[in-house]
Amino acid sequence: MGIKDKVVVITGAGGVLCSEFARAVAQAGGKVALLNRSADKIERLATEIAKEGGIALPYPVNVLDVAGLKDVHERIQRDLGPCDILINGAGGNMDRANTTVEYFEQTEAVEGQRTFFELDEEHIDAVFKLNFTGTLLPTKEFARDMLGRSGCSILNVSSMASYHPMTKVLGYAGAKAAINNLTEWLAVHFAKEGIRVNAIAPGFFSTAQNRNLLFDKDGNHTARSHKIIAGTPMGRFGEPKELLGGVLFLIDAEVSGFVTGIVLPVDGGFLAYSGV
Repeated sequence: MGIKDKVVVITGAGGVLCSEFARAVAQAGGKVALLNRSADKIERLATEIAKEGGIALPYPVNVLDVAGLKDVHERIQRDLGPCDILINGAGGNMDRANTTVEYFEQTEAVEGQRTFFELDEEHIDAVFKLNFTGTLLPTKEFARDMLGRSGCSILNVSSMASYHPMTKVLGYAGAKAAINNLTEWLAVHFAKEGIRVNAIAPGFFSTAQNRNLLFDKDGNHTARSHKIIAGTPMGRFGEPKELLGGVLFLIDAEVSGFVTGIVLPVDGGFLAYSGV
């Protein structure tokens, strides 16, 4: 009930998970602003949501472009009104910010192998900026609309990699750990204004950014996939729709009005499992 008629800005709305968030918010009666770096995905998504009876408009923008965010913000205010809820979904990883091996062993160099010492610092920096700065800048822009108004909140998207760093994905794990810290910091900072700030931490879902890590070229599970599933008590990957209850709960002030500063795992028990 606390989502109906709210203006909900979603960054990274063209992604597998955030596009599902957008559909669910629209079905709940929210007026959705779809932000994404490329236009084609969110234009199609806006059309599909409209056909389903919802309200959604596409706004192509790079979340690292301060001037672009300001321009889009002004357009959203004209088209839909001030932002009530911000979902920071933009993020991702880059191959050159990952190692190709889980453990470093001092042996002869192997062609194509990437250890810690071969990591590309520029790509690590880019991954950090995309995830952390790409959350910080939209928050700076849209949180201004929430000041002094009730029912407003911010939802960040974290990851299982934020709790315990996972092998290979050094840059991504560090960036998502920073998201958890930022979520708690913002929750305290904005508490007197009534702006709630929370995060959701998905477990393992098959998306565009991790497909190469989870499946081989023939569509079979990789060795890493088998390790993930073995470490997930529910024994499978998650379905995007299984995140929606957590998302809708955290952004709806009618049912979670006293919840702020938390990171909610949706992970099939991965975080709880010690491995034995």
